Amino acid sequence: MPEAPNHKKAQHPQPDPELQNEGEGSRSAANRYDEGATRTAADPKHVKEAAEKARRALEGPEGKELREAEERGKKHQHG
Repeated sequence: MPEAPNHKKAQHPQPDPELQNEGEGSRSAANRYDEGATRTAADPKHVKEAAEKARRALEGPEGKELREAEERGKKHQHG
């Protein structure tokens, strides 16, 4: 008697949850960003370097443009 064909379903590996498309507003990407931003802001050396870089930019050739952009941003604040 012939054997019945093997009709087992093909085993598909489960996708890595880290790589799944979450659509607009990805929570995992937002969490990774928040964690990185928190670690960066907690580093006093990084904060000091960023402040110094901003000071040099404001005092340099792009300073006027940066201050104008800041004023435009303030005009659009909600709150």
